[in-house]
This record gives sequence, structure tokens and C-alpha cells, in this order.
Amino acid sequence: MGRVIVIEFVSLDGVVTDPDGSAGTPGGGWAFRHGPETVAGDKFRLGRVMDEGVMLLGRTTWQLFSRLWPNRTDEFSTRMNKMAKVVASRTLADVSAWSNSSLLDGSLTDYVRTEPRDVVVTGSLSVVHALQAADLVDEYRLLTFPSIIGIGAKLFPAMESPVHLRLTSVDQAGAATLATYQRSESRS
Repeated sequence: MGRVIVIEFVSLDGVVTDPDGSAGTPGGGWAFRHGPETVAGDKFRLGRVMDEGVMLLGRTTWQLFSRLWPNRTDEFSTRMNKMAKVVASRTLADVSAWSNSSLLDGSLTDYVRTEPRDVVVTGSLSVVHALQAADLVDEYRLLTFPSIIGIGAKLFPAMESPVHLRLTSVDQAGAATLATYQRSESRS
């Protein structure tokens, strides 16, 4: 099994809902208020993972991305478009709108446990929560913005026991900070 890397835009108070404003929520668009230099390019420092790994997306995130990325031609967008993508959806039947996309066949957790490549999950909060519940997340790369949203879904739901992570890097990315956290102990 490859590593499972969750990448997210997150507000200072932990909200991940509607960072780009496309969902039309009252506080939506909070990430993009800080300028394009904060969100453009490979801000999550995925590097080779974009060439060798696979992106796992839920239906809503895939539908948003499939409208945004295919017509872009800059270097980062080209890599996004070439990256293998697996879509976890019970309702989509066709994912041909975005190159290199395929529908998940079977169980989400079984797929992740048997995927030899690194798996990158972006947005897709229901997918992230399912992987967290199954204790399958190895790393979080969080781009934290200096905005307090007050309402919205949080990256980390209520849990029965604590999860301990290790901070491996933190860097400024425009108005935000990129922090990388990894599992403190290996998965059994």
C-alpha cells in the first residue's frame, strides 16, 4: 500500500467548507480572498507524487475539478490533467470529462489498502472522513489561511480516541502556511 496523503485548504478555525466559493455558502471563497499567489501552482509540494501517484476524489470535488482543470495548459495544470484519478461515487456513471479519471470499483477502504501507488485526497471531505475512520491517513498537508469562518464542516470530526501526528515541515505560502503532519506511529 502506498501512502495516503490528504491535502486541504483549511481556515484558521479548522473549516474546510467552500474555500473557493463555488458552493455559494455565506462564508465561501475564503481561501481565494488572499490572492492568487497563495493558491496557484503546486502549493502542496506534491512533486513526483503527481506523476507516480493517484488522486482520489469524491463526486462533488471531481465534478468541480472536471470543469476547472481540463482547459488549463500551464505546467501545474498539465500535470494535474495527466495524473491518474479515481472517483468515489455511487451516482456518477461517466467520468470522461476529465482525462485519466476512472470510477472506483468496490470498497473505498479496500481500494486504498490495495493501491500500491501513493494516494492523494484533495477536498472530498466524505472520502477523507471515511479514510480517517479506517485509520488509513498517513500524512496531512494543510494550507492554513488566516481567516476565521465560524461555520462549516471541519477536517477532523469528533473522535473516540486521540490521533497523534508529527509536524515534519512548515512554510509560508503567500498569506497562508503549509504544514505537513505525518503519523507518529506506523499503521499495524
